[in-house]
Amino acid sequence: MRPRVLLFEPIHTDALAWLRKRAEVTMAADLSKETVFSLVAGADGLVIRAHGRVDDRLLGAAPRLRVVGRHGVGLDNIDVAACTRRGVWVVHTPLAGVEAVAEHAVALMLAVARGIVRSDRAVRAGEFDTARMALAGRELAGRTLGVIGFGRIGRRTAEICRAAFGMTVLFADALPRAEEAARLPARRVELADLLGQSEIVTVHLPLTAETRHLLDRQALAAMKRGAILINTSRGAVIDEAALVEILRAGHLSAGLDVFEEEPLPPEHPLTGLPNVVLTPHAASHSEEGLRAMAAVVEDVMRVLSGEAPRYPANMPQAPLDAVRGESPPR
Repeated sequence: MRPRVLLFEPIHTDALAWLRKRAEVTMAADLSKETVFSLVAGADGLVIRAHGRVDDRLLGAAPRLRVVGRHGVGLDNIDVAACTRRGVWVVHTPLAGVEAVAEHAVALMLAVARGIVRSDRAVRAGEFDTARMALAGRELAGRTLGVIGFGRIGRRTAEICRAAFGMTVLFADALPRAEEAARLPARRVELADLLGQSEIVTVHLPLTAETRHLLDRQALAAMKRGAILINTSRGAVIDEAALVEILRAGHLSAGLDVFEEEPLPPEHPLTGLPNVVLTPHAASHSEEGLRAMAAVVEDVMRVLSGEAPRYPANMPQAPLDAVRGESPPR
């Protein structure tokens, strides 16, 4: 009997076709609790993207579940500890979105600095000459870049900015990252110093209890006046209400791909501000990135076939039972 895999959201068509040759695949019609709980009861594997949540209650309704595949990197919508206790593997794609997200972060820097979106709207509105004379952007060359979170994506963003624009790179990270910093080069500083010295600040952090609202009202106010804030990580790393106030005051401008509430409500204050560029949590959505993230189905099938996954995010308490297809303790 082929294993059953539930998808919370669509994935790349090539990966979906690959998976359907090896498993019975069900696509959730929506992510309401009623729909998800009814479908997960018969699932051996689950693939989740940015929306929906895997928590202990959901796991309790899924007696057959052996593996949760995260299409992407962030694990904030998966209770990894609960999965581990219940003998459920969590697998993800830590390398998949590095280039796509880094390039998107740089694209947001350029869009904000050069007023690309405002210029586009003006031309479409027949205000060509007015916009040409009134909208003067800023160059990125030689600026100081502050990278909050110097992991794979943060480092790649810094590499691009260093190579393309000759930026000076500062970073704040819980780890020393001495070897990586020397190679770039970059200099590790305290967060307060980074905020006070950087002309562009780009955020690349997972969402945890420690990072939630790390950039609060005080931190945002400490940034240099006229600085650009970029966030392609998780919305709740920034206190969004405080950011709206800072943007309204003209202290900063911003490029945001992620938000505390998603989808971002159409009436949200951010949507009416001229000094912010907004994209729909799509930084990783290049053709290459989507293919690479969808390859999480390969690790899902490895677990369901009794093999060790390549990119596990946990080590279940009963890993052998989990991969042999025996029922883990509940």
